[in-house]
Amino acid sequence: MNVLVAGGAGYIGSHTVAALEKTAHKVVVFDNLVKGHVEAVSEQVLLIEGDLLDADFLKHVLVTYEIDAVVHFAASSLVGESMERPEEYYRNNVLGTFSLLGAMKSAGVDKLVFSSTAAVYGEPASWPIEETFPTTPTNVYGRTKLAVEGMLADYARAYDLQYVSLRYFNAAGAAEGGNIGEDHAPETHLIPLVLKTALGQRKAVQLFGTDYPTEDGTCIRDYVHVDDLAAAHVLALDHLAKDGGSRVFNLGSEKGFSVREVIETAKRVTGVDFAVEERPRRAGDPAVLVASSAAIRRELGWQPQKSDLETIIASAWAWHQKHPNGYAE
Repeated sequence: MNVLVAGGAGYIGSHTVAALEKTAHKVVVFDNLVKGHVEAVSEQVLLIEGDLLDADFLKHVLVTYEIDAVVHFAASSLVGESMERPEEYYRNNVLGTFSLLGAMKSAGVDKLVFSSTAAVYGEPASWPIEETFPTTPTNVYGRTKLAVEGMLADYARAYDLQYVSLRYFNAAGAAEGGNIGEDHAPETHLIPLVLKTALGQRKAVQLFGTDYPTEDGTCIRDYVHVDDLAAAHVLALDHLAKDGGSRVFNLGSEKGFSVREVIETAKRVTGVDFAVEERPRRAGDPAVLVASSAAIRRELGWQPQKSDLETIIASAWAWHQKHPNGYAE
């Protein structure tokens, strides 16, 4: 298939583009480059700069390159920022997707893989979290993603759209070789913050909450290697190519690691005994968030290959050592 990857110059998008390059699919990247990086996209892949809200240009791209399916990563994705700037998040995430779906409908493109999030679940009462759990997001980011999931379901019923929505847990790690990796500004994710501290770019890692009802008192999260996420997108496209029907899947390793475990593993991998500052809990941080990925394993045959914590951190460390200032170098 000819595949348009919206947001393909971003973190997960660029790794998915790299995975798609190894398949029979032909890839075109569409990105406004506000958060994405030109350097994250191979020179062999066509990169078109544009905005999802420009529906006419989107339709032109879809028709010109005879696109069969879209993989949609383009979104604003910082939880804290979403609470401070909800207008931006509803515009970029909800209206942007509405514009994309309109362009797809006009161009006759009926297959979409959507980058959703575990944030749609809010604070579940138990774990592992299954796709059937209540969706009660506690932040604007999660609410915008859930709104898009509802939009996809409505378009599927009314216009025969076929889609797969992938609800990520904690994406982490970097591609083998350290050529592409995680470069956000500002950075909010634990593993890159830890590794920046190991590099001496930060004075200490801040550990928020040591009194959770977990074995070591810190939050537990489900980390999944970005290459394993990319592989799931390829499988989702193959599923849609076979007219497999619309589905919603969790993407996680099904393993939980505490903040202390991440920090200690990072110290072991890097060989650096960096400083850690213990702080009070942050409001809204659940004690445990761990996925059940049984559905995508069973239905699409997804098998994470790199999502043990040491491999994740070692791959991210290789990226950060090679690119201490991200793509800016």
